[in-house]
Amino acid sequence: MDASLKKQLKKTAVNIRKNVIEAVYSASSGHPGGSLSIAEVLAFLYFKEMKIDPKNPKWPDRDRFVLSKGHCSPGIYSALALRGYFPLEEIKYFRQLGHILQGHPDMRLVPGVDMSSGSLGQGISAACGMALSAKVSGKSYRIYAVMGDGELEEGQCWEAAMFAAHYKLDKLIAWIDFNGLQIDGKITDVMSPVPIPEKYRAFGWNVIEVDAHNFDEIEQAYAQAKLVKGKPTAIVAHSIKGKGVSFMENNPAWHGSAPNAEQYAQAMKELDAAASALEAE
Repeated sequence: MDASLKKQLKKTAVNIRKNVIEAVYSASSGHPGGSLSIAEVLAFLYFKEMKIDPKNPKWPDRDRFVLSKGHCSPGIYSALALRGYFPLEEIKYFRQLGHILQGHPDMRLVPGVDMSSGSLGQGISAACGMALSAKVSGKSYRIYAVMGDGELEEGQCWEAAMFAAHYKLDKLIAWIDFNGLQIDGKITDVMSPVPIPEKYRAFGWNVIEVDAHNFDEIEQAYAQAKLVKGKPTAIVAHSIKGKGVSFMENNPAWHGSAPNAEQYAQAMKELDAAASALEAE
């Protein structure tokens, strides 16, 4: 990847993380851990990869994005605001009455949201429907879905996996945020879905494994996925839950907790330092 583009995407990922912290702190509720772990893929998709138009959110030929793990809405809201879909000021009104940013994305209210997501497993099923629609309609747009590893404990995800392979939905790319943690602890202790890559291969998918925080690997994975014909692609992304905030990293307590004032200040200090370091490069 071009060095200047990579630097810009890294800065965008930091800004996404800052807005995640801002949203959850302002609401005194929300899910920071899994929102922070997907900052790089959101930066890459919204600022490089996807064919979209913030001035025309319902453009029929746009690429679609589905946040199947909808509780991580602060992440997508941050990306959408930075991309210009709605004013950045709205981030401070996350989960507040009279404003558009609900706990889960709502396609009726939020420009740029392609699917209202709620219970885990439903988003990837909707993404399959979008991909089938594109196929039967002869459209070229792609569908990008982000799933959680804990979400794979839901049977509906594996029904969707069978569906996507059976109908050869090669315009569907699912990003599996494999951070190993969920609200109750390690996924391997709660209801282990591993080995994840082997299971998707057995279901007939093309599978690519990446470091979720490495833009070179992310770029290569999506470039490879777009060349595959006759199969959907699962990008199994090894990530760090709470990435970018030291006391949140690899700590399941931050799956669905909001920082207090002192923690908010510490998180912002760390993220500001990360931004300053990028400026100095």
